[in-house]
Amino acid sequence: MSTAGGDRSVDVTDGELLKPILFLAIPLVLTQLLQVAYNVADTFWVGRVGADAVAAISFAFPIIFLVISVGGGFTVAGTILIAQHKGAGNDEKVDHVVGQTMSFVLLVSIAASIVGYVFTPQLLTLVGAEAGSDVHAMAVAYTRTWFVGTVTVFAFFMFQALLRGWGDTRTPLYLMTISVVLNIVLDPFLILGFENNPVFSVLGLGALESTLYSLTGFTGLDVQGAAIATVFSRAVGAAVGIWLLFSGGLGITPSLSAFRLELETVREIVHLGIPAGIEQSTRALGLTVLTALVALAGSDAVAAFGVGSRVYAVFTMLSLGIAQATEVVVGQNLGAEQTTRARRGVLLNAGIIGGAFAAMSVVVYAFAPEIIDVFLAGEESQHVIDMGAEFLMIVGPTFAFLGVFQILMGAFRGSGSTRIAMAFSILSLWLLQIPVAYGLIEWAGIGETGVWYAMAFSNVVSVVIAGFWFLRGTWARGVVEPNATPAD
Repeated sequence: MSTAGGDRSVDVTDGELLKPILFLAIPLVLTQLLQVAYNVADTFWVGRVGADAVAAISFAFPIIFLVISVGGGFTVAGTILIAQHKGAGNDEKVDHVVGQTMSFVLLVSIAASIVGYVFTPQLLTLVGAEAGSDVHAMAVAYTRTWFVGTVTVFAFFMFQALLRGWGDTRTPLYLMTISVVLNIVLDPFLILGFENNPVFSVLGLGALESTLYSLTGFTGLDVQGAAIATVFSRAVGAAVGIWLLFSGGLGITPSLSAFRLELETVREIVHLGIPAGIEQSTRALGLTVLTALVALAGSDAVAAFGVGSRVYAVFTMLSLGIAQATEVVVGQNLGAEQTTRARRGVLLNAGIIGGAFAAMSVVVYAFAPEIIDVFLAGEESQHVIDMGAEFLMIVGPTFAFLGVFQILMGAFRGSGSTRIAMAFSILSLWLLQIPVAYGLIEWAGIGETGVWYAMAFSNVVSVVIAGFWFLRGTWARGVVEPNATPAD
């Protein structure tokens, strides 16, 4: 396997731990934040079309997220296997897993594309879109366009996951940057066209807009334009990534034979991938249920929860980035049969994120009303601001626990214990957070505050239970055979 000059991978099996961990984690955190920019751009420009358009993509979101979660689970399996084989010095196995994962995920994406496209109207009805309404029609157009491009979307995320396992987190960051910039550029033109497009007004190019409209008559594709921009920008990122992979410049050079599916490897991918996919999907489903519980307290409570959740999501995205770095640290070191070093890496990451989030929580607590007011832009009542501030003041002090919990989940996934990570995610949401929230709302009668306390309670209790499991050490067993001559 080539290790040409373009190989940006990080080896965390030797030498100091802090520096390589930071090299892994910082690009992953930035990648997560860029994903937020992706979503914000879509929502901003679709919002220019109208409330129905925003509602349409809101209905499409849980369907798309569920499909991405399934595919994402299989790409996580690729991350785990590649990291452990690299740590074990099994270079040929790395190339083999890359080919197997790409072929299998390609087949899954094709199947998802066909099934999703055919049943889009029915799926949207299931999540609440009223059949025959304008919102339903727009949601169908958006979702079906996305399903047409499922292969490219899966390929983009698959490339990121495979390189992450290899220890290269910078190349995926560069490609995500290209994809996000392209999406931001395309969105306003594909959604709004060349008539009354604020981009031209801001840039003082009204004459150019008039000329383009007279030549094309293009008035935009509304929500479907957002889907096309997403699919196209992901496709460009995936195409560049695959070209880099086959050029040999990334240090991985799978042969054509590696793409011929083998049952044993597919079983490994499925065994590791299905629990990882379930773990990802429970997050979205849990947020949906929590929103429904908050709605019992009224629309102001939902607005406050929505704003507070934006802040919560920033901490979640940051913690997920470092958790992904933890997967690589644990995977490579268990592959190299360095269990103690794997544990040290987990504890180091937990210390970094725990300390950083604790400091950030102090700021959030101190300036909670001001933070909520910024997000609301002064358009809502003081009552909503007060409820949102209460959310941050109750949940904010537990952000450090949230971060450490995600690090432990990354450790379990990196070792191949994806079922354990799935079980703890289900425990956190469905056995702790949601039941406690329901009880505090319905039986204690404290309204939306019950949800705030339930989230804080879940963050603390979940990390305590997961921490005890981590200390048992039964998770620290790799899923690959060590090489006869392991890498130094």
